[in-house]
Amino acid sequence: MNKNSSGNPEAAGKPSVKSVTGASPPAAALVAPPGRSRRFRVDVGTIVSAVALAQSLLLVSLGYWGSQRLVSRVGVSAHKANHDRTEDKVRAFLHKAESVINAVGTAPSLRPAGEQSEKTAELLWTLLQQSPELDSIYVSNERGQMLMALRYPVPAMRHIELDEGFTTETWQYKLPLDAEANVQQRYATQRLGAFRSDYNPTRRSWYLQASKAGGPVWTQPYVFAAAQELGVTYALPSQRNYPGGAQKLVVAGDVSLGRLSEFVRQFNNDGYGDSALLSADFRVLARSDLPGVLHKLESPSGVLGALHAHMQAAGTAGSGNDTEFSFAYEGRRYLVQTSRIPSTGWQLVSWVPEDVLLGDLRRAVLLGLGLAVAFLVIALFMSLKLSKLVTAPVENLSHIARRIGLLELDNLPREPSRVLEIQHLDQALDDSARSLKAFSKFVPVDVINQLIDEGHALGPSGSPRRVTVMFTDVEGFTSISESLDTDVLVGMLTEYFNLATGVFARHGGVVDKFIGDGIMVLWGAPSDLKDAEYKACLAALELHVEMDELNRKWVEQGLPEFRTRVGIHTGTVIAGVLGSNDRLSYTAFGDAINVASRIEGINKQLGTQALISETTFAGLDGRLHARRIEEQVELRGRQTRMVLYELVMS
Repeated sequence: MNKNSSGNPEAAGKPSVKSVTGASPPAAALVAPPGRSRRFRVDVGTIVSAVALAQSLLLVSLGYWGSQRLVSRVGVSAHKANHDRTEDKVRAFLHKAESVINAVGTAPSLRPAGEQSEKTAELLWTLLQQSPELDSIYVSNERGQMLMALRYPVPAMRHIELDEGFTTETWQYKLPLDAEANVQQRYATQRLGAFRSDYNPTRRSWYLQASKAGGPVWTQPYVFAAAQELGVTYALPSQRNYPGGAQKLVVAGDVSLGRLSEFVRQFNNDGYGDSALLSADFRVLARSDLPGVLHKLESPSGVLGALHAHMQAAGTAGSGNDTEFSFAYEGRRYLVQTSRIPSTGWQLVSWVPEDVLLGDLRRAVLLGLGLAVAFLVIALFMSLKLSKLVTAPVENLSHIARRIGLLELDNLPREPSRVLEIQHLDQALDDSARSLKAFSKFVPVDVINQLIDEGHALGPSGSPRRVTVMFTDVEGFTSISESLDTDVLVGMLTEYFNLATGVFARHGGVVDKFIGDGIMVLWGAPSDLKDAEYKACLAALELHVEMDELNRKWVEQGLPEFRTRVGIHTGTVIAGVLGSNDRLSYTAFGDAINVASRIEGINKQLGTQALISETTFAGLDGRLHARRIEEQVELRGRQTRMVLYELVMS
């Protein structure tokens, strides 16, 4: 790589910063320019390491936090899946019992006594065989007559007749439901038993609740009279019209809590944790963490008791909404899921220790965190080592950049490096030096030097100054541009601008800017100029003379003519270096600028080519011919009319 690639043979002999100041800049100036704070300095290696450390710690922290949340969500989801599976089984169990009782309630010939009772008995016995969910199925009327198919304590058909002062019960004992026999043999009566009792079906809770509700109901838990076991009953009222008159029936089926306990215990078998069923009055119907079948209703105790107390404090006990939460009991934290069984009002509750469910996952997260920290330490060590490969070339490149800032653009060294970014930076600095040299051809150096000589700061500034302003415009340029090829149009504009700027320069004018096909020219800025009005008008007349010659040449070439219109005004403006902090331009603004632009535009209305204001005309002092426009002209955007003059050739 050529280390002198930024050099330029044309620069030989040109004054550098050294020749201007009389001595080369001291070495200290290249390292630490005066006025720069020395209180706190860091190198690139420290910055890279600090950024890498901060980012790594942030990523590790976010990763750990996200992993913990994910683990918690996974645990809650797994727990909820087991809970929902148990809930679905309980609901399906109860729904099957409801379906059987609803089917019995719609049987056309349903009778608990009389001639049709035998058909009813066969129906009840058949449905009991097909419904392991139910312990018994029975139907009773308002006279106290009842027909009941039992599974427990022994398979039998129970007939009840309510007499005055006592009840007669007749039991037809059957073979076990799972006995190996045909259908008729299993239904055949093995023996009979009859006795008196005080059992009155119309006074039982299932009968009273169904009659009062007028629809299906699930009773609160109670002790079954026949099986002497805790259970619940699903009862359905049914109104019938028989030849002897209307009769109200109640069809019911019993479900023992022992059967519900089997479903609740499946939660413990299928997953982690335990579950329980609570009645509407918060009594325990079944729970998986205690062995055996409940024979009496009890309040929640142990973990279930603490859980229920937490729900009561939170106001979610007995709520119809599904809930999930966590709580602590005896130094252990539990995840809890609850849901309500709509048809019964029961609440299914399941709980599982967090450490049992999430322990393995959290240990895996901690192991991952340890590996991430170890990797972070290794990465930090490597970043410190690698940063040293960057800091030295960057320091050298900073010296080169400082030389470019001092406009020492000749014989700049290059900084070869294996680091791609360093190569790019070195190339960028070399390109910057080349661009500065090339850009100097576009910068109005004479204006800049003049501003510096007069003490103007090369920053945003401005001051009032009396100037003469000229605006030019090419008549019908839009239609001309539409009729020409781009290359031809650009060539004509270049030739036109070269001619115009030459005329303006000969008469002391400074071109402020090119505005499309128009030009804005200042006389009296940035430096004072005597007789600015006269010189500006003289330049306008000379421009028209030279444009006549150029137009004749273009016509011979088959090209259209450029008819230039000029507007000139003299007044006070704000002139100076204007713009943003990073892009400046020497220009002027103020009312005089706007007036000059409006005067140029009025040429089109008046059919003239060069108009000047009354102020500019006064400065001519009769040295040039000008024709007064008899009618005062109204300029766009101004309330007062102005007196204008047209410049004419003598």
